[in-house]
Order: sequence, then C-alpha cells, then structure tokens
Amino acid sequence: MIERTATVTRETAETNVNVELNIDGSGQFEVTTGIRMLDHLIAQLAQHGVFDLKVSATGPDQHHVVEDVAISLGRAFNQALGDKRGIVRMAHSVVPMDDALVIVVVDIGGRSFSVTDIPFSQANISNLEADMVRHFLVSFASEAKINLHAKVLSGINDHHKAEAIFKALGRALDLAVQIDRRLAGEIPSTKEVIEG
Repeated sequence: MIERTATVTRETAETNVNVELNIDGSGQFEVTTGIRMLDHLIAQLAQHGVFDLKVSATGPDQHHVVEDVAISLGRAFNQALGDKRGIVRMAHSVVPMDDALVIVVVDIGGRSFSVTDIPFSQANISNLEADMVRHFLVSFASEAKINLHAKVLSGINDHHKAEAIFKALGRALDLAVQIDRRLAGEIPSTKEVIEG
C-alpha cells in the first residue's frame, strides 16, 4: 500500500505551523501550539483516530493559531489521502464522555461543508476560547475537503463536550479512511473522481 503521509508547513505574518501526519499510524502524537487545551484536543484526535501526528505552532494570537493549525491539518489529511482510491469514505462516531454525548459524521467526498451544533455554557474551556472549537472544525473541514457534521446530543461540562467532539472526529475519520477491500482500489464515487 502507498504510504499515506503528508507534511505541511504554513508560515504567515501571524503564525508558523508545521504538521506531520501518517494516516496509517499507531496513535503517536507530539503537539505543541502554546494553547494547552488545543494541544489536549488534537492529542485526542490522533490517539482515537490512530494517526501519527506531530504539530507545532507559534503565534501571538489564539484565533490565528487555532485557525492555521486547523488549515494545516486539513491540508495534510487531504494530501495524505491522495485520490482517495479504495477508502470507505463515509463514517460516523458517537462518543460519550461522562455527562456528554456527541456524534460526528464525515464524508471524505471532496465537498467542503461543515455543520456544528455544539453549545457551550462558558466563554472559555480552560485556556481556549470555546468558539475556537467550532472554528477549528469549520477550518479543518474546508481544507480537508470533507463534509463534517458535529452535534452535542447532551452534556453539562464544556470540557467533556469538547473532548468528546475531538475523540468522535478521530474515530469517524479513522473509519472513513480505512481501505475497503471490496472496492478493489476503485474511487468510491459514481463520478469516478473525488476532487480536492
């Protein structure tokens, strides 16, 4: 099988981001963004998606660090998957974490779209602005060229909601990128191409 890996570097006047991704990894991760809660959430994505992931980012502004990490990670996923030949493509995951219950559904179909229903009761989750969770998902989906739906079904604790979202995203992505042997290497689309 072709190695499904990618390295993305994004340098702007606002941030410096480096991402190394191995889709077919073992859940190893090194994440350093300067935002402790963001590091924790991305670690959940890697661990539960069973991806090997290295992320480093610097920048003086939380909004742009979160956004550019999500952009870079989305681009890495899109690049690592190449023409998407043989993948399952669509998957979902329902994840509980104590009081929280979350569903995430993905379609790696080349169409960027995201829908989020993730209400938080506080303005911040640890040292991360709560709305940055939504913004991360939107930016990631846009650059990964995927359709992503995330919904908090129930929950009280904002940390639990956010962590369950990233665990569910990891699980859904892991299932969607698996190779379906029945497809015999074909592209899973009646158009015979997945753009992006």
